[in-house]
Amino acid sequence: MLKLANIASDLPRGNKSVRAEELARGLAYNRREFLRDAARLAVGSALLGSGRFAFGSTSPNRKVVVITFGGGARDQETFAPEGQENIPHLMRELIPQSTFFTQVVNRGILGHYVATASLATGVYETINNFASLPPESPTIFEYFRKELKRPSSDAWVIAPSNGFNRIGESSHRSFGPGTGARVILPKHLLTAAISGSRDYEHLVGDNYETPFYAPELGGKEFELEQLETILKLSVADFKSHARTLSSPDELSVYIARRLMKQLAPSLLWITMHDIDIAHAGAYSLYIEGIRRTDRLCAELWQAIQSEPEYAGKTTLFILPDFGRDSDDDAGGNGFQHHRTGDALSRTTWMMALGQGIREGVVFDRVIEPTDLVPTIGAMMGFSPSIARGKPIAELV
Repeated sequence: MLKLANIASDLPRGNKSVRAEELARGLAYNRREFLRDAARLAVGSALLGSGRFAFGSTSPNRKVVVITFGGGARDQETFAPEGQENIPHLMRELIPQSTFFTQVVNRGILGHYVATASLATGVYETINNFASLPPESPTIFEYFRKELKRPSSDAWVIAPSNGFNRIGESSHRSFGPGTGARVILPKHLLTAAISGSRDYEHLVGDNYETPFYAPELGGKEFELEQLETILKLSVADFKSHARTLSSPDELSVYIARRLMKQLAPSLLWITMHDIDIAHAGAYSLYIEGIRRTDRLCAELWQAIQSEPEYAGKTTLFILPDFGRDSDDDAGGNGFQHHRTGDALSRTTWMMALGQGIREGVVFDRVIEPTDLVPTIGAMMGFSPSIARGKPIAELV
């Protein structure tokens, strides 16, 4: 089997875009082979016409949860044979239950906020990654609520960084204020609750990529109201639970589970971000972030199965926003950053599992992050008319 480390060196050094496309295909091929060997998945293209599986269908009771594997993780630390020890829950529990796409190619800006905004709109956004700006195109939350006439309590975002506070709704003129998702920033909740205590510093640090950027957010009273009236947590209870958590992502998952139990939103978006600690340059912390994210994804799936409002009627999507640089590109810093735009930084993966999804199938064709919103729209019965992506045929 061809090793990932050898793919780049075996490709011609001529046309850079052609080389990137070839490398992306090589990554997808190897990821498929790694997965088939480890999880015994079937090649999806051979099964499309077999009639053995039921395609997804629209249901008024359907729920969708999206987890963005924020920060990006390369194959050599995850799906390659030498990396699979870092993702035991994905490999052994989630992937065998999923339809898995090996080649999700991000053709947009590789910054976490703008890339997540692109995922949420179905359009490659071009807003400043380090500015407190809403997406310019309508978000999935606005389409969902407007067309299906859903209340504000039915669409939520749990975001890792205070810089994501505008992700819930766009500046598009067809959608006014208050038509999108409500956003919970767990770090901001904790900051409002601890009143300057230094006991939680490991949970409230913000933005690994640019630590000097920390948008000013007001409304301490609103945060405490979110805790008490929405999540049904007293400040004392919240602080007590937070003290037992070791990472910001664990805090986000804790909040997500409370939200599922109290409001059971039909559309829930959770962005993981611990992996992005790689920007600090410590490989051990990067690996620790991957392992924690792997565990938390499995815990969220287990929570979905255990909650009566979600069990049996939820589709879960897990996908990175983008990848990280190759060790072979002189313009990058390997695992540490995502600056070059090479194939490793642009080519990722996606899995879908749950209601209406075929199990144990892998597809190699290219899809794009912008296809997510149209796919969820087809599943839930709304039309994201301005999105540029296309519904993923294998799922809808």
